[in-house]
Amino acid sequence: MKKIQEKSKEVFASLKSEHGYKNPMQAPKVMKVVVSVGVGSFKDKKKIELAIDRLTKITGQKPSVRGAKQSVAAFKVRQGDPVGLQVTLRGKRMFDFLDKLVNIALPRTKDFRGIPITGVDEMGNYTLGIREHSIFPETTDEELKDIFGLAVSIVTTAQSKKEVEALLTFLDFPFKKPAVK
Repeated sequence: MKKIQEKSKEVFASLKSEHGYKNPMQAPKVMKVVVSVGVGSFKDKKKIELAIDRLTKITGQKPSVRGAKQSVAAFKVRQGDPVGLQVTLRGKRMFDFLDKLVNIALPRTKDFRGIPITGVDEMGNYTLGIREHSIFPETTDEELKDIFGLAVSIVTTAQSKKEVEALLTFLDFPFKKPAVK
């Protein structure tokens, strides 16, 4: 099985007849992967530090803490309070994370039947929500008391939904099969 980084070099040859590309620079590429976690509901600083530690283990890069932009009394949030963690991956780390996500983590998901294709937006990006971070092999079973979800956004240079779908399908993303009527 080829790695995603190796397959991404063959995208132009594979998709040129389908989309009419004349130049390899027209073929879509994966630019970056953004992994984010909402920690607004964590009231304890130890839980936030635990989430930072686990996200660092999963992505191989320390996340930046995102603070609240404004105070919201109804949610008991003050301006500057930590409400999220975010990691932006590029280059080798990005491809390593995508390999781990597609080949190891997603198949470990309970009742996995594929990821939905509906996460593609008009800008040429794909966003996937993961309910439990524990599907990644870096998290051990003894740490399973505080489980959190994360969002993975794959930013591409594609210009349309069809190009993103073709690119990610070529890179072996396990999409759900359409229902047969």
